[in-house]
Amino acid sequence: MIQEVYFQDLGSIEYGEAWTFQETLLFKNADLKKQAANGEIVESTQHHLLFCEHPPVYTLGKSGKAEHVLISKEELAKRNIAYYETNRGGDITFHGPGQIVGYPIIDLEKFYRDIGRYLRSLEEVIILTLSEYGIKGERSKGETGVWIDPDNKMKARKICAMGVRCSRWITMHGFALNVNTNLDYFTMIVPCGIPDKQVTSMQKELAREVDLEEVKQVLKKKFELVFECSIL
Repeated sequence: MIQEVYFQDLGSIEYGEAWTFQETLLFKNADLKKQAANGEIVESTQHHLLFCEHPPVYTLGKSGKAEHVLISKEELAKRNIAYYETNRGGDITFHGPGQIVGYPIIDLEKFYRDIGRYLRSLEEVIILTLSEYGIKGERSKGETGVWIDPDNKMKARKICAMGVRCSRWITMHGFALNVNTNLDYFTMIVPCGIPDKQVTSMQKELAREVDLEEVKQVLKKKFELVFECSIL
């Protein structure tokens, strides 16, 4: 049975507001699964895929270190950059305009019970999307996300960060693909907690601004292909 995924583009939305919305969808699905486990007849869980952009914000994952933010709280406030300690995996990253953030709220039990496979699938969505633009995205051994030239220590650069949370096999959080992102923001953190590695964007790699809406459409098609689902 092909799974149906409900798509919403939230546009530009404050990080905390998007986080709350994700949790609303996750908790509804988790409650349905709890009721079903108790033998109650309930509606089925629903899959969602949310796209958005955030105003400038640094987010810290559960395994991250606060010292990976290299500027003070006062400097953050002065620069109008928000800061959140989150419940996703991973370390510190940046979200901002020109970046496509994808939040799949998926009941993995309807696909497979394997978080590692899920992360590799998300990476594959990004890799296939980048290939449409002639960019060779790759995995870096032992590191989550999508990279360019990962095996060359002098040139390795990250183009897409990932971090997820899973509760009762319902996912939230997801990926952040740098399209036309202002990369200067990454100089004020240790991106993903990995020192001495660069961050890049599609704009930087292609030496031109990229149509954000076009990339979203490609991402949706590749998501359908990789997850063998139908996006509504």
